[in-house]
Order: sequence, then C-alpha cells, then structure tokens
Amino acid sequence: MSDIVEIRNLTVEDYFDLKESMMSAYADMSGSYWREPTIRRLISIFPEGQIAVTVNDKVVGCALSIIVDYNKFGDDHTYEQITGYYTFNTHNPKGDVLYGIEVFVRPDFRGRRLARRLYDARKNLCEQLNLEGIVAGGRIPNYEKYADKLTPREYIRKVRDKEIYDPTLTFQFSNDFQVTKILRNYLPADEASKGFATLLKWYNIYYEPDQDNIRYTKSTVRIGLVQWEMRDYGSLEGFLSQVEYFIDAVSDYGSDFVVFPELFNAPLMAEFNQLDPAGAIRGVARYTEQIREAMQQFAVSYNVNVICGSMPILRNDLLYNISYLCRRDGTHEEYTKIHPTPSEVYAWGIKGGNEIKVFDTDCGKIGIQICYDVEFPEPSRILAEQGMQILFVPFMTDTQHAYNRVRFCAQARAIENECYVAISGCIGNLPKVNNMDLQYAQSCVLTPSDFQFPVTGIKADATPNTEMVVIADVDLVLLKELHAFGSVQTMKDKRKDLYEVVQKKKNP
Repeated sequence: MSDIVEIRNLTVEDYFDLKESMMSAYADMSGSYWREPTIRRLISIFPEGQIAVTVNDKVVGCALSIIVDYNKFGDDHTYEQITGYYTFNTHNPKGDVLYGIEVFVRPDFRGRRLARRLYDARKNLCEQLNLEGIVAGGRIPNYEKYADKLTPREYIRKVRDKEIYDPTLTFQFSNDFQVTKILRNYLPADEASKGFATLLKWYNIYYEPDQDNIRYTKSTVRIGLVQWEMRDYGSLEGFLSQVEYFIDAVSDYGSDFVVFPELFNAPLMAEFNQLDPAGAIRGVARYTEQIREAMQQFAVSYNVNVICGSMPILRNDLLYNISYLCRRDGTHEEYTKIHPTPSEVYAWGIKGGNEIKVFDTDCGKIGIQICYDVEFPEPSRILAEQGMQILFVPFMTDTQHAYNRVRFCAQARAIENECYVAISGCIGNLPKVNNMDLQYAQSCVLTPSDFQFPVTGIKADATPNTEMVVIADVDLVLLKELHAFGSVQTMKDKRKDLYEVVQKKKNP
C-alpha cells in the first residue's frame, strides 16, 4: 500500500505530531522545538503561512512563515529581532516579504522530496499574495567540519560550486534561493553553524507592485510524453527500471504529468510466447497490479502525476485494457478502454469498459481515453462538459494509416472541445511477440485552433519512430479565454435545442 502524501495548512490539533517530528529533526540541538502556545499564536495571526506535509495523515514536516515590512529590518537582523523575540508581533499582513521562520522534515522521511513540496507551496503562497519574495536565514550545519580551514564566505562558495555538500544550503541553492549576506550570531545556539547563517532570498518574478494582494493560481501545466520503444527488457525488473528512468528524466524538467503509451508492457509477453495470443496477454496481465503499484510509488518519489499508459487486466475472468492515473499524492484512479478495436476483440477477447468520467488533479480536470476511444467524438464531448481541460490519449498503432486516425481525431477533439490533447505512443518491434509485430508513432501535444495557440494546433511533437520524451507547457487560462472570447466558441454555441450528447447509465 503506497503512502498518502498531502500538503495542507497546519492546525492546532497537529501539535503533538509536529513536536515529535521537530525533536527528531533537531536531535543535535536538544530542546529545540516549538511550544504549543507559540504554534497557536502563529496559526491565529497567519493561518495560510503555516504549511504542513503529512504522510498517512501524520505531520512529518512543516514550513512556518510570517509577512514582514522588510524595510523596517533590512539585511542586518537576528532571528530574535525578525520574530519579535518569538512573539511574532512583527507580522504585518500589509508587508512586502514572506519571511520563512522554520522548515524541516523529520529524518526518517527525508529523501522523498517532501521539503521541495513545502518550498513549492511557500512559493505559491508568495505569488498568490503578490509579495516581492521570500527571505529566510539559513543554517550551514556542515560548516563545523570546515571551520578551521575555511571562512564562511569560502565555505558558501564551495557549496555553491558543489565542491562541498551541506544538507541545508545545497537544498536552498537547488530551490533558486540566492545568498545575499552572511549573518553573524543569527542563531547563537546553532553550534554546528558556528553561529553563522546565510541570508537567503527568492524573488517572485510575478510580483506586480501596483496590484492588490490577490492573484490567480499559476496556470501553466508541464506535460512530459514518453515515446516508448518496444524491445526485450529481460525481466519485470528490467522493464520497471526503464519506466523509472523515464519518470526520473521527465521529473527533472519539473513536469506535472508524465504519459506512457498503450500496452507499453507488451514486451513482457515474450515470456508467454509459447501460448496463443489470448493466453499470452492473459499471462502478462498478471503483472499489471505490480506495475501499477511500482508506478504509484514512482509518482510520489518523483513528484509527478503518472498516466500509466494502458495494460491488460483480468477481472472475473474477463479481460480489459486499463489505464491508471497515479497522482503524486499517492492516490490513484483507473480508466477502462471503452472501445476495444476489432483486432483486440478477435485476437485477445478484450471487453469494453462502461464508465466515462473526469479526474480531478492538482493541475485541473483531466480525461483519459485509450487509442481507439478518441476516434469517437461523443465521450470526449461528455468529458468536456464535465470540465475536462487536458485529454490524455495513450495509443499503440502499427501503421501510419492507423496512427493518422488517432492523430487527426485527437486534433479534432482539441478543437471541438476547446481543450488540450496529449497523445503518447509506442515505437519499435517485438519479433518474439505474436500480434505485436510493429509500431508506428509520433507523440504530440495538440491545442485548439485560435490566435492564442500555435497556428498548426501543435504545441510540441516527437520525431517519428524515435525513442524520446516530449516536454510541453500548456496554459489553462488560455482555455478560459477561448471559451469566453474565442473567434468561434464551440462549447458555448452548441444547439441544445436541436441535439445533445447524453451519457447513459450502465452497470459495470
């Protein structure tokens, strides 16, 4: 069972988990934990600024902050001064800077990129409040190992140049913070840092000084498509190693989604090639849950939502073609291909699913359709009417004719439903796998057709029949503008007096 990760505001009821986690995080600084009245005070004066990360509903880290009028303090201040000697009467809702007063993750939960999520949440808050940036004093806990031969300035330079690793400062640099000053006696009790600290600043490039302190949430979503090559991976472990490689690579680009193709686990059918095609695909279906569990863990570890292509699965002795959405918070949902192709039915006996639904994610509402599904306009229209903004289409096609059917229909769905459509396909060949001989693909991200989008309706595409990834940014605000102000408005101009698309209820 995968852990459930959540970023949310801290509450007073979280205090005992918070205290336990903080004592663990600062084991080298005895007695260093926030007392309950202090936490209550912070939550009462600035609840949005107190952010917790939970794993299975238990607080394992936090980021605490206040808003200050920075000109009253300047760069020469101590921790006690900026916090009003721990009273936080320095908090000013009309200030210009978000000041970070605490961030930590307990040691046994480190290595899961949880601190990065806390920092991202704090940056989002800074943007939403339209503040100039984030300022914090940072420890340099490894400095004690070098204090006899390096000045603080030399130490910081070597950490910046990656000659020395510091668990705090290295992380700050990787999160786009700049060191603007060395502070003396910032935290006198911090013996590991020898009393020194770095004054760190992160600048909000979206800051607009003449705007009220209200901002829309950043609208850009980054999509990573995997154009997957079919080949012998030797074993399930080899296959999953390649899956993790691509998730890692796409995550490094800061992607919000990574998309795999339809039946991308087909190379594992080679193990069952002595069977007829129907028997072979049922054999590989035994791995589906195991693969899904691994991809669910990768989604959390690499902080990216994973569209798990599609895989065969047996349920009540019936075979389906299923896709999973593995969210980066540890949850998952599934979609079953509604329209199996004639060859899927004839060769494998695949049955069609019965559910059309939109999935909620931290990047808006999405839909999933598998290959042939996108060639039917009605389900996509139902998804669009439910608020879908991005449609993901894992596909697998053997010829260019088949590919063009998927590609052209996907582009039509983007135009008629005023949404983005991302298609991801397989390439290569599997000479040892029956009914899976050849693949042809050119994965791409498609857009509506209007002035604010590319004139071709193609945001990004892959080189045909080449193993690679495609990274593309899509702006969800542009869809809202299109709905309201587009040259044509297909969603708004439907003649409901003349026709409508109705979703029927059907038992699974």
